[in-house]
Amino acid sequence: MDYTVIIGLEVHVQLLTESKIFCGCANRFNPDQPNTQTCPVCLGLPGSLPVMNQQAFRLSVKTGMALNCDIPPFTKWDRKQYYYPDLPKNYQISQYDLPFSQDGWLEIAVDPENDHPRKIGIIRAHLEEDAGKNMHDESGGGADSQVDLNRTGTPLLEIVSEPDLRSAAEAKAYLQELKLLLNYLEVSDCNMQEGSLRCDANVNLHIHQEGKNIPTPIVEVKNLNSFRGVEMAIDYEIERQLQEWEATGKKLGEVAKETRGWDADRGVTFAQRGKEEASDYRYFPDPDLVPVTVSEEFLEEIRSETCEFPADRRARFREAYDLSHYDAAVIIEQGRTFADYFEDVAKHCGDGKQAANWVTQDVQRELNERHIGIAEFPIHSSVLGDVLSRIGKKEITTKSGREVFAELLKADPNEIITTEHIHEIIQAKDLAIVSDTGQLEGVIAAVIEKNPKAAEDLRGGKQAAAGPLIGQVMREVKGADPQTVRQMILDAVGQ
Repeated sequence: MDYTVIIGLEVHVQLLTESKIFCGCANRFNPDQPNTQTCPVCLGLPGSLPVMNQQAFRLSVKTGMALNCDIPPFTKWDRKQYYYPDLPKNYQISQYDLPFSQDGWLEIAVDPENDHPRKIGIIRAHLEEDAGKNMHDESGGGADSQVDLNRTGTPLLEIVSEPDLRSAAEAKAYLQELKLLLNYLEVSDCNMQEGSLRCDANVNLHIHQEGKNIPTPIVEVKNLNSFRGVEMAIDYEIERQLQEWEATGKKLGEVAKETRGWDADRGVTFAQRGKEEASDYRYFPDPDLVPVTVSEEFLEEIRSETCEFPADRRARFREAYDLSHYDAAVIIEQGRTFADYFEDVAKHCGDGKQAANWVTQDVQRELNERHIGIAEFPIHSSVLGDVLSRIGKKEITTKSGREVFAELLKADPNEIITTEHIHEIIQAKDLAIVSDTGQLEGVIAAVIEKNPKAAEDLRGGKQAAAGPLIGQVMREVKGADPQTVRQMILDAVGQ
């Protein structure tokens, strides 16, 4: 069957503020002490009045600008009316017809080697308060459900995409790129396990039949909290909707929009309820909150404090340091601080490719083994850059550079490593490249004499035979350059 997949994502992002959006309660993940981070305002008790958290609004505007959205000079707050056990006020303070940002876009590349990324439209990003959390006994024992209201009132940014995504892989790539951008902007920790980043996926199909595009009913898959979950849920839903179309032929508008949950253990979506329309929520302007006006000076202030975006930095790394798409992507995906570290190493050693190899392999391996971030790594970027610079100048070999690296990792963390310290390690371990070819000639002659079979094989064109000979010379003369040794062996055998 010929069809097109139509996907739009609604991403909910908890903002990284110290307090909640309309009160002074702490904004932190705290599942061990439920219902302890609440007050009359976030509980909606009579007589309480909300006051807007300015930092939450600043972080939201910074995100909207990074998503290339229009930021209007006037925005307001609205009440979204609905009843649910984790919403004690029976309404949510949100934004309806005048959000703080709209009409933006985000570029994604499903294939990292593709130089032509797709531009995914952003309908709007609006700010609202989060609801609490319901906890249900799913064991079948019949225990009561419980409600934790610690999360109630957490500043929540909802980013709504256009239905421009055409596959589960594109949806996953969009979510990954968005999470990376939010991390770089430092507006959220985006911890999906703790619910800081959640996603609802709106999915339907356009069936191409007899020259017509026939849309199937839209389904919203709720509260997806992992990249893999988003991809698997959408793939399942595509297949389920195909089977539903073949069985019933129901089109968009003939049945109500449905929300479905995702069961990761069984790998299936399941029906939850019919989806409300905007009119069902009875939106009206919140009478307790004044509208917000946004000046050009305010926007310029935010522009001045915004970092280089991940996509821009990826492109610059490829151009400035001659990196592959893959290497640039790996570095950028490790986060802003990691990318800063790489760039400083590259500037100190003057070789971007070599810096990328060491940072993504040797440094990353140590970070993984030690379970630390790059900010806690004991070797400063300038020190690693100095070591790599010596390799580039052929003062030491790559193998010797790794020995220096290992020694630096053993240093006292309170000790300041200097160029002299590196020089002392090289001297103490006799790691400097040997430039005395006379010394090498004698060792090479002796090695060839001890290994006549390998020498004969090499003379006969078996290049692999050079390996054992080079290894023996290197063991005899520490600091010998393997390339120099190889060439001298070839010359000697040829003679």
